[in-house]
Amino acid sequence: MMCIGINAYKVIKRDNHEKIGGKMRLKDRLAIVTGGSSGIGRAISITLASEGAHVIVSDIDETPKRGKYHEKNTTTPTAEEIIKSGGQGTFLKCDMSDDQQIKKLVAKTIDQHKRLDILVNNAGICFTTDSQDTTTAAFDNLMDINLRGVFLASKYSLPHIKKSKTGRIINIASVHAFNGGGGPAYAASKAGVVNLTKDTAVELAPHGGTVNAICPGYIETAIQDDLTEQDIIESAEKTPLPRLGLPKDIGLAALFLASDDAEWITGISLIVDGGLLAPLPVS
Repeated sequence: MMCIGINAYKVIKRDNHEKIGGKMRLKDRLAIVTGGSSGIGRAISITLASEGAHVIVSDIDETPKRGKYHEKNTTTPTAEEIIKSGGQGTFLKCDMSDDQQIKKLVAKTIDQHKRLDILVNNAGICFTTDSQDTTTAAFDNLMDINLRGVFLASKYSLPHIKKSKTGRIINIASVHAFNGGGGPAYAASKAGVVNLTKDTAVELAPHGGTVNAICPGYIETAIQDDLTEQDIIESAEKTPLPRLGLPKDIGLAALFLASDDAEWITGISLIVDGGLLAPLPVS
């Protein structure tokens, strides 16, 4: 692997909390982040809050997941972490496989805050069994959370996001949306999210809002616990940039798509993978 000098990174490095032009990019905006207690959702929640958004951190459990490879020492609930840093965060419990809980999540948010500007559909699960070892019940449960949950959260949020001058929906998909891998249920669910993103973008566009997806590569979160150490080594070897992804990498991508800087970008799938998908296949 080609080594890139450290000075190249010093040029582009920027603290997450540094404000462009001294202004908070999401000041006074209200955001819901599903699956916000851990991993990518936690990083997105903290990043949006650092730029002025009041973040509703939604998850089935307020306690962050701790992984055997990554996020070993994460213990503080996300909303508490946001408040400690001077931001605004509130935890609301929600099971993204439950239609009524999703509806109540949105209704309670509107009841308490009278608005909704940003929805981040991040909640998801993953298992890597093949078709023969994947049960119908497991397949259906994953689809309920990863795809149906995105549809329902968007469905119930859209009437309110349409009223916002800065309406945004950001869906977290995966590089597996474009290739096999990750199991038949996971890959199919994320491909569905990519296409649902495009359809919802067309629906929201006349109201001035945007809908985009982020497709992460390997990110160092507790969801990687199903992998072996050899799997992780191979993921690193396949990633052209000289490190694996961090949750903050996705947090910063979400911040861009949620900000005014991305107001004329909609229906895209932003790949954030360290260059994983860049090399051409070798026969």
